[in-house]
Amino acid sequence: MGMFSWTEKSPAVLQGGGVIGPDERLPWAQTGLMGIQHVIAMFGSTVLAPILMGFDPNLAVLMSGIGTLIFFLITGGKVPSYLGSSFAFIGVVIAATAYAGKGPNANIGVALGGIIACGAVYTVIGFIVQAIGTNWIERFMPPVVTGAVVAIIGLNLAAIPVKNMAANNFEAWMQALTFVSVALVAVFTKGMLQRLLILVGLIVASILYGVFTNVLGLGKPIDLSGVMNAAWFGVPTFHAPVFSANAMLLIVPVVIILVAENLGHIKAVTAMTGKNIDQYMGRAFIGDGVATMVSGAAGGTGVTTYAENIGVMAATRIYSTAVFFCAAVLAVLLGFSPKFGALIQAIPLPVMGGVSIVVFGLIAVAGAKIWVDNKVDFSDTKNLIVAAITLILGTGEFTLKFGDFALGGIGTATFGAIILYALLNTQRKA
Repeated sequence: MGMFSWTEKSPAVLQGGGVIGPDERLPWAQTGLMGIQHVIAMFGSTVLAPILMGFDPNLAVLMSGIGTLIFFLITGGKVPSYLGSSFAFIGVVIAATAYAGKGPNANIGVALGGIIACGAVYTVIGFIVQAIGTNWIERFMPPVVTGAVVAIIGLNLAAIPVKNMAANNFEAWMQALTFVSVALVAVFTKGMLQRLLILVGLIVASILYGVFTNVLGLGKPIDLSGVMNAAWFGVPTFHAPVFSANAMLLIVPVVIILVAENLGHIKAVTAMTGKNIDQYMGRAFIGDGVATMVSGAAGGTGVTTYAENIGVMAATRIYSTAVFFCAAVLAVLLGFSPKFGALIQAIPLPVMGGVSIVVFGLIAVAGAKIWVDNKVDFSDTKNLIVAAITLILGTGEFTLKFGDFALGGIGTATFGAIILYALLNTQRKA
């Protein structure tokens, strides 16, 4: 099988509850439509993460497409995954750049240097995995640890939408209206609509927000002048990285989360397709690491394999890597449209805040799901203590200083979980 040769299957396969494997594809028309669906799935988070860090969302979309193509080439077209902006970087990037939460990040350079360093370490881990396998990672990071670390990414970010994205009571009510809209779409719609819950909820809430502000004059109105004035085609703003030891030390630990995510996603796809793609784990790490370095070098966010797109695959039972190739090409084209970027910027902040509450909450619950799926035994005191301490360190932003260097909530929680588990796991069962 070549990298660009897929076995074509008839759409009738899906009617009988069949599966389209990674090395198969539907006719190109349907494959293209599925590609659009994957772009929409990754879209909310891929533009939300850069907005929360003060990066350029258009560039993030462009780099997610380029990153996915790099990943596709390095894995030889064998691993179905979309690479979007990683939320694991948000907390540490805000800490490293002292970002205030609104507008472009003036200190973006030092964050990019840290993101590139993180990608480099990730790539090295990929080569080690390629050589000796993944058992050593699984020993240091059993499900109790990875579950806690993933939960922390969501919980640590909780204060951002709640404290910074609603300036007054009206905006807080608009946030509530937004997460209720998303929840209603998630539970009461079917098929395509349900799979686009974030996007549909966001559109519904934006329309309602417009009615309350632009029509009824209750709050800050939606301003679409930027969208009208923006060009259809244009090059996004690139930024040069700056390498600062402090920022790199702060951001590199995120690699642990990226490894845990990618490992979990490959295991999930293996479980869903019944095809063992564990053998490509090292290549997948290298692909993600290189994509992160390339993205950071241009001014984009760190990237990671996306759970949102794994979710779409689980719902559609289409695991074809051809779909991700189409999605990546589409993202690259969208990245060159300033009008599209202006449209994202026009979304009211409270609506973004309401969506963030859902997205961050889903990340936190994904951590708990890792515990449930792996039947983590909380009657074992060791597991209980590791999870309990990790959750509070991360949520409460527990910080340790080493000279000038400060390790914040996500970092202390991640290292804390791994070290605590190793420490408490030394006792042998009698």
